[in-house]
Amino acid sequence: MAKPDVEKGLEPEPNTLSVEPSRNDESITQNTKLPAAIHHKEKEITAEGILHDTEALTPDPGTEHLFEVQNNSFAFTPGQLSKFLNPKSLSAFYAVGGVAGLEKGLRSNITSGLSSGETTLDGTVGFEDAKAAASSSTREVGPKPGLFARASTTKSMPAKKNDGLFVDRKRVFADNRLPDKKTKSLLELAWITYNDKVLILLTIAAVVSLALGLYQTFGQKHEPGEAQVEWVEGVAIMIAIIIVVVVGTLNDWQKERQFVKLNKKKEDRTVKVIRSGKSQEVSIYDIMVGDVMHLEPGDMVPVDGILIKGHSIKCDESSATGESDLIKKTSGDEVYRAIEAGEDVKKLDPFILSGSKMAEGVGTFMVTAVGVNSTFGKTMMTLREDSEATPLQQKLNVLAEYIAKLGGAAALLLFVVLFIKFLAQLKGSPLTPSEKGQNFLQIFIVSVTVIVVAVPEGLPLAVTLALAFATTRMLKDNNLVRVLKSCETMGNATTVCSDKTGTLTENKMTMVAATIGHKTQFGKKAYAMDKIKSLSNREVSNVGTEETEKLSQPSTEIEDAVPAADFLSKLSAEAKYLLSQSVVLNSTAFEGDIDGRQTFIGSKTETALLEFARTHLAIGPLSEERSNATIVQAVPFDSAVKYMACVVKLSSGGFRVYAKGASEILLDKCTNILGDPSSATLTETALTSEDSAALNNIISTYASRTLRTIALLYKDYESWPPADGVSAEDSTQADFKVIFHDMTLLGIVGIKDPLRKGVPEAVKDCQNAGVFVRMVTGDNVQTAQAIAEECGIYTPKSGGIVMEGPVFRKLSKKDMDATIPKLQVLARSSPEDKRILVKRLKELGETVAVTGDGTNDAPALKMADIGFSMGIAGTEVAKEASAIIVMDDNFASIVKALMWGRAVNDAVKKFLQFQLTVNITAVLLTFVSAVASSDEESVLSPVQLLWVNLIMDTFAALALATDPPTRTILNRKPEKKSAPLITLNMWKMIIGQAIFQLAVTFTLHFGGKQIFGYEAVPGVEGGGREMEQLKTM
Repeated sequence: MAKPDVEKGLEPEPNTLSVEPSRNDESITQNTKLPAAIHHKEKEITAEGILHDTEALTPDPGTEHLFEVQNNSFAFTPGQLSKFLNPKSLSAFYAVGGVAGLEKGLRSNITSGLSSGETTLDGTVGFEDAKAAASSSTREVGPKPGLFARASTTKSMPAKKNDGLFVDRKRVFADNRLPDKKTKSLLELAWITYNDKVLILLTIAAVVSLALGLYQTFGQKHEPGEAQVEWVEGVAIMIAIIIVVVVGTLNDWQKERQFVKLNKKKEDRTVKVIRSGKSQEVSIYDIMVGDVMHLEPGDMVPVDGILIKGHSIKCDESSATGESDLIKKTSGDEVYRAIEAGEDVKKLDPFILSGSKMAEGVGTFMVTAVGVNSTFGKTMMTLREDSEATPLQQKLNVLAEYIAKLGGAAALLLFVVLFIKFLAQLKGSPLTPSEKGQNFLQIFIVSVTVIVVAVPEGLPLAVTLALAFATTRMLKDNNLVRVLKSCETMGNATTVCSDKTGTLTENKMTMVAATIGHKTQFGKKAYAMDKIKSLSNREVSNVGTEETEKLSQPSTEIEDAVPAADFLSKLSAEAKYLLSQSVVLNSTAFEGDIDGRQTFIGSKTETALLEFARTHLAIGPLSEERSNATIVQAVPFDSAVKYMACVVKLSSGGFRVYAKGASEILLDKCTNILGDPSSATLTETALTSEDSAALNNIISTYASRTLRTIALLYKDYESWPPADGVSAEDSTQADFKVIFHDMTLLGIVGIKDPLRKGVPEAVKDCQNAGVFVRMVTGDNVQTAQAIAEECGIYTPKSGGIVMEGPVFRKLSKKDMDATIPKLQVLARSSPEDKRILVKRLKELGETVAVTGDGTNDAPALKMADIGFSMGIAGTEVAKEASAIIVMDDNFASIVKALMWGRAVNDAVKKFLQFQLTVNITAVLLTFVSAVASSDEESVLSPVQLLWVNLIMDTFAALALATDPPTRTILNRKPEKKSAPLITLNMWKMIIGQAIFQLAVTFTLHFGGKQIFGYEAVPGVEGGGREMEQLKTM
């Protein structure tokens, strides 16, 4: 039975590399009605494909300028060298002639490096000259003695600082500096905050109101005892504007200071390069393309390059690519030779990636990209794009324009009506010219008052209050809001593009399934197979919630999960001891302290087994457990044979071999299997062909869920070394390859990075709320698809699509638009692929939220409407690019952010409905009362307008902004960016309430005297006061 291509060894293998996709590739998903040109998966990488790849150095759309350099002294352009990565491409590496071609084309030397005194270069090197250098190269592939010693620090010579050095090299490839980003001053930030259409409209209203108020206060006569406060409204509006600007400015200033602080963390440091044959320490800013640079454990790699020589080099690229496993590196010459020889090249990786960290080994590499052309530089440059206005901001700006136009129109109409009335009354008027002038000015004041009344002065304050309250409460729900306005944007998010590792999963390998002996297993789901029916009471354990592929001849599916506690209850004390000893003794992992927490340190596979043993098998400290055992021989893990083993002397005087490794390989080494693991006396039974078939189905079932399957074996010997297996080199040791057969299978375990608790439910909540969830990850397509299906993101039955990043980025705009609505998983995606997806989604009118924790996620986090970074596992770069930091790294917290965002939007709409109702009523009341008045005076005085527009509105904003969200808020679909701010139902309420209020106020204004029996008789005490009371009502 064919086994899926999954991880089989104890040590993690590097991610597979890419060749450029063929237009004849087949889809990896089910048939969907998409353009014929769309292909979801790149063809499998082979040496043959690399040798005949004609598109290896073809520019990607939008990068053509990087392939054109005037007066190029070198064989390559920055664009051609950038094709090595994004994604990793052996085709591009081979196309330039490997290390020998780079050495010739970049005018460097792999042994002596660049010349320390290089300035300008004479002549040029052609592309074909560089290619020819590869075929003429006769360098040895094997390591040379002494090459991999750590670079001497004492003999390092500091490089001379001279701006005249490497002139041509800097001109073509630049240096390792990013252009300085000018930070904004407090005044610049205040100006940016102030440039809001609502605030500008308010300013105009405030200036006019203040000017007229000052005139009324100091330029007109007042009755004795009458307050001279006409100027107050203009001042009050200005105070409201200042509060909004100050709050927004201080928030943005704090963010700017955080950015500066982040940059200070990345201060200049020195690295070791070889120049003129000597090791030198140079600033990371002065690294040049063509430099030969040292690699040592713990180094943070500042530039991109190709490995020249190295010993046991493994890199941690998790923050740069999202790949959680350590990546083993192979020298460039060895890779080039393997390609030419037609060997298997899937796991060969000579690429050194900027932003990655050296985990193991030493060596040297040739620099191929620096500064803005390196992968880290490209990521950092994308963070500098200015953020856009939020959907609510845009809608409020449109509303401000409408209010300005309608308020202006109403004011103009009122002025025209009153002016005509004024002209009609001029003939025969007994008033003096001065009094006529005062009446005309009164008409102008009343007209301007209409504009002031129409503008919702409290609206910006209401939005700020609602956001401030929500962000404070969101912190309790593990969401730290860095950008205030991102809160309301999240409420109408229509799609979430989530990273996988660390966001949806725990980023911690865990033992989640096991089969011990014949029938004892645990996991989330068990399967019975027709093929193994003859094995009584034997089942196959799995951990999934849905099958990703049909296993051979499925018959029944047993829904009951088998928890670890039930699994362990079926094991006897002897079986538990055997299992724990197999895990503890046959391991190179050890206990250590990380961030004040005691944990296991070693390969992720071994630490997963040890965590299970500590949690469920009650093992003591490793040092204590191992000191109680006598290990007479250890066989370290070898990737060629895919297993490791140790030999332990038993208290009975005999010896026991423990082995573990790739299950499908070690199963062939077994002739026996553990009998009944629940029995106090452990027995062994012969491994039949039916047993082997059943176990192979177990392995396939585990593998179909992307579990890493490990077989645990043992065998007892009376003496050690056995007589038939004594090592020729050491008589006290056995030749393990000779004696490694006829083993007993203890069990098969499945290990994976499990989903975070609550993720499937959170994904379902998002989908119920109308939010489309996509997984965008740098991981391989099999793992991504399986995890996406497990948490409910990938739904093949609904026509969901899985695609790889290199294929996605080459789609035409038309094909991309046809694919995106059904794209649920984007695997093997580079930072640029994520950014392209987010940008296109926004262009299609979506409100996009992005989650991520690595440096590789930063461009998409910045491009998104709302970026969520992880507070625990997130890098500083990712946090800086994000708008909201998820403090507990849990996808479920994003649902809470969605709820609060919708609550903010609802609060703004409630306030807007309240504000517009009052404003419409006030405008019409001012208009009608002024027209009806004999002296063109509005019924609403400036003080009353001030009260209505500021005091009442502010308290209303406080009341409406503090409503917490409920679960029912998720039962509706999000609003699109094009949706109107004021819905039809809101208009009904606004108009209905305005009509009711106008009816009441007009009745009181025009019929109040008759209703209340007031008589405004001049000279009669109380008559004037009663009319004032009526106006106040």
